[in-house]
Parts: sequence; structure tokens; C-alpha cells
Amino acid sequence: MLRRDLTLYPDHLDARRLLIRLLAVTSDLPAARDEVAALAARLSAGDPSPWIELGHALELVHQFDEAMAAYQTAGEVAPTSAVGPREAGMRAARWGEWEESRGSLEEAVKRGADDEETWHTLGLVRLNLHDLGGAREAYRAGATRNPKAVDCWLGLATVALASRDWAGALFAYDAVVTLRPTWGDGELGRAWALARLGRAADATAALDHAEALGSDARALAKQRALLRANVSASSP
Repeated sequence: MLRRDLTLYPDHLDARRLLIRLLAVTSDLPAARDEVAALAARLSAGDPSPWIELGHALELVHQFDEAMAAYQTAGEVAPTSAVGPREAGMRAARWGEWEESRGSLEEAVKRGADDEETWHTLGLVRLNLHDLGGAREAYRAGATRNPKAVDCWLGLATVALASRDWAGALFAYDAVVTLRPTWGDGELGRAWALARLGRAADATAALDHAEALGSDARALAKQRALLRANVSASSP
């Protein structure tokens, strides 16, 4: 059907992109490369999308190093576009290649990438590289870009906990439960931060709310035990 469509409408670019993916899924990579070349011939010389499509095709046949090279080429043929380095960075993060992902995503940001997913992934990458300050900066940028970005707020909470910044963790978890009021784990996070801030009554109320929302019984029991121990230790 796609080939028939392209015979009638050779400039139907979406159909050609879909055909590239289909050929890759069926392991006909030579034909997929031919269609990538046909796509490139119909686009301007500085358009990175043929290389992005080639990268996706190579991923579908599990040629990951070659796919990364295609994404990097996309960044080279369009040196002012964030598309190539962003795609390289996102894919490298998915594969756990943190250092490679960081370089690509930071280059994408330099070129103007400013979407929630890019910032969240960069925060995750920096967190895995133990750069808490850089992770905080990225997550904060994502939450600024989209104040409803729950994943970015959770990232900020994680960074705050790792930094022993209990007030910062509470602030982030407050944002999470505002966005997801029926998510019990958000209340568990609030309870932990409140307990660390010495606000035992508020922490207990948060645990009660988490229980009502169906949070894990073992996590609740552990936090209640820790809270009781802390209260006992602080009693005269």
C-alpha cells in the first residue's frame, strides 16, 4: 500500500517515513537505506530528518552503535538544530550511556531545546552521574517550562532528599500531591520530609492520608516505626 501510494504521490513524505520503519521492522535494511536516500533527495541539504529516520531504522534491527552515529550525523548536517543531539541524548539515556547522553543533551540545550522531556532526561542523567547541582538545575528548568511536569517535581524531590534538603523535598512533594492528589506515594514522600523537619504531627497526618489512598503497607509501617523512634529520641 505504501509503495503504491508513493508511486502516485512520490513527495508524500510521511508515507516514505513510515515505509522506512516498516522495511526496518522486516529486516530489509538495504531497502530502508534506499528510502532514506529518497527522502533526503526531497528535502533541503541541511534537513536532519533523513538521518533521524535512518537512526530509528537501525535501532529496529538492533544496530545501536550505527544508530547513534546516524543521530550524530544529523547534528552535524544541521549544526544549529537541536534535533540531532537531542535524539542522540535521549537514546543514549535509554541505554544507560550517561556520559554520552549528557554531552548530547547539553548540546541540544545550547541549540535551543527547551521542552519538559529534554530537561527531565538531562536531570536524570546528571543525577546518575552524581551531579546533584546540575540535576537540580535541569529539573527546575523542566518544572519552570511546564509547572505540571510531575516527573520534574519528583526529580527535584529526589535531589533534595539526596542533598538532605528536607525543606526542598517538602516543597517538591507538595507540588506533586497538588498535581496528583490521589497518589499515596506522594504523601509518603511528604511524610518523610515532614518527619525530618521535626513536624511529627504533620508527618503522622500525611501517613494517615497515604494509608487512606492505598499506599504500600510495608512502607507505611516502616515510616511509622521510624517516626515513633524519632519522637521517643527527642522526648525529655
